[in-house]
Amino acid sequence: MNQTDMAPVLVTGATGRIGRLVIDQLLDAGVPVRALVHRSETAGTLPANVEVFTGDLTVPESLDPALNGAGAAFLVWTAPSLTAAAVVERLAAHVRRVVFLSSPHRTPHPFFQQPNPMAALHAGIEQLIAATGLESAIIRPGMLASNSPAWWAPAIRAGDVVRWPYAAAETAPVDDRDVAAVAARTLQQDEHIGGDYVLTGPESLTHAAQLSVIGDALGRRIVCEEMTPDEFRSLSRGTAPDAVIDMLLAAWSAAVGQPAYVTTAVADILGTAPRTLRQWATDHATAFTEAPRARRP
Repeated sequence: MNQTDMAPVLVTGATGRIGRLVIDQLLDAGVPVRALVHRSETAGTLPANVEVFTGDLTVPESLDPALNGAGAAFLVWTAPSLTAAAVVERLAAHVRRVVFLSSPHRTPHPFFQQPNPMAALHAGIEQLIAATGLESAIIRPGMLASNSPAWWAPAIRAGDVVRWPYAAAETAPVDDRDVAAVAARTLQQDEHIGGDYVLTGPESLTHAAQLSVIGDALGRRIVCEEMTPDEFRSLSRGTAPDAVIDMLLAAWSAAVGQPAYVTTAVADILGTAPRTLRQWATDHATAFTEAPRARRP
């Protein structure tokens, strides 16, 4: 394995779904890790051998202590776009390599071609990274398997019927662990410099089929009943920006009647088949049966 060097890798979004798993992957490979957190009190779940730095993407100069002496960075953008250029400039001044967690906005499948403010943000950051000449790779997970508890767990805990719009829409949920493993490989291996990878799960499944798979993992039969888009908008009001709700509905509508976009990127990079939704649901069954713990302020 060709590693960039043994300088630390800085992981932004370190306590998030993907960033936290990337940290574990890097540590398992013997790579020293720095974690960027927004508030020091959120670092309690990080391993003791991770060097923790506080910083804020909206305050680019706050990243300097974490970047000094780092060799590579895993970039998860969780802020408005106003400071993106300044942050990328700082990355270029300190590290040799950047792996950016983006989205499949360049993929010619209707599901990914709906108006999406996040896609525009990602495209802009990709252009900024390319202009620096940094060694870089872009990873583009499709629908994450870990979205399913946020969508369906409350209804599953309440009974055996889930009402949802566009039950026939097909996606290929990708396991967060596979995304993190790919990120860790691209941070370490020179062969992935310039790589642009769309990451998906191994199979195209309708929403109804996904709920059936989750039910099997739980030992229950879960029925998916169709909900109208207007009902979904009404029930989702206040849980996400209207633009996000509209984007999801448009994407799901466009995905009805055709298989999801499925790639072999996970297997090509890791040498093992991507995990199925059934594996993810079996390993995370409690996410559907136990109420989430309240986050500390």
